[in-house]
Parts: sequence; structure tokens; C-alpha cells
Amino acid sequence: MFDDFYKYVNPIVSFTSSEKMLIESAFSFRQVPKKFKLAEEGKVARELFFILKGLVRLYYTKDGEEITGFIFKEHLFASSYDSFLRQTPSIQTLETIEECDLLVISHTRLERLYDEIPKMHLLARKVAEQRFINGQALLSSFILDSPEERYRKFEAQHGDLLLRVPHHIIASFLGITPVSMSRIRKRRN
Repeated sequence: MFDDFYKYVNPIVSFTSSEKMLIESAFSFRQVPKKFKLAEEGKVARELFFILKGLVRLYYTKDGEEITGFIFKEHLFASSYDSFLRQTPSIQTLETIEECDLLVISHTRLERLYDEIPKMHLLARKVAEQRFINGQALLSSFILDSPEERYRKFEAQHGDLLLRVPHHIIASFLGITPVSMSRIRKRRN
């Protein structure tokens, strides 16, 4: 169960067998169905998830409309990070798109793990850096790229998601309407 986790973290930091035992005792395994809310707007996000299998969507609700902020897939850490890190009510919802197999750690247990295994700080920093890079690329794309360019980049980088994620969710993530995305797709074929 932890093989995928270590494949992801080993290029960043390598843990001793005793450290691995502490990590494995800190995380729990959880299977959740499709459309399951892992974190909810207005509630404090108390858990961080490592996705072994499945897809998770982070979205905002504005005027009754769900606006997708990010789509997490296998081998990524997912949470409503702002809420999780500050332990304040979330402005986002984290919901599964597919049935998911997850490794789960609570905020309290992660804080203890930082004390027990100082190398965890390096892992957390690298994950945070990747989140920053992803966020910066997304922001830059919204400022600099046309909707068609955003779609083309998404297709090139995450083409597998086009087969796994409902297209209205992808359109929301790209900041375009489903009708516009359909037109873009037709022009590209």
C-alpha cells in the first residue's frame, strides 16, 4: 500500500526503515466512493490525503455555481490546503470524482510527524513548492493564454483526464463554458 507513496517521495527524500514505520503508523488507508466530500466549504479541513487511486476535485461555490480550482490525480497530495495549514474554515470543497483509495493523515498527527522525523519538513517544502509552481502556471495561463491555448496545454499535459473527468468540470477548470470547450474540441479534431 505504501509502495506508490515511497515511489513519489524517494526522489525528494529517502527515509530509513524506522522512519518508514513511523510514517506508516501515522497514515491510515481509506476507500471512499465517487462524489464523496473530503473537505467542505465552511468547515475546517483536518486531513491531508495522498491519492493512491482515483481523482479528487477542489472547487469553489459562487452564486450557486461550482468552479473547479484544481484536479488531483494519483500520486499527489490533496487537501483544502489553506484551511488545513491554518486550521480555519475552508472556502473550498474537496470532492472525489472517482472512487478513491487514499492514505490519510490528520493535521495533529502530521505536526507530530514533523517533530519525530525532521526530514518530513523537506518533503512538505517540496510539495508546497510544486503546489506554488502549479498555481503560478494556472494564474499565468489565465492572464496570458486564450481559452483555446488553455485547452491545448491541458490536453498536452493532462490528456488522460479528458477520458476520466466530466467535460463540464474541465471547462470550469479552464474558465470556459462547456459549449465553448465543445467548439474548441471540434476545431482541434
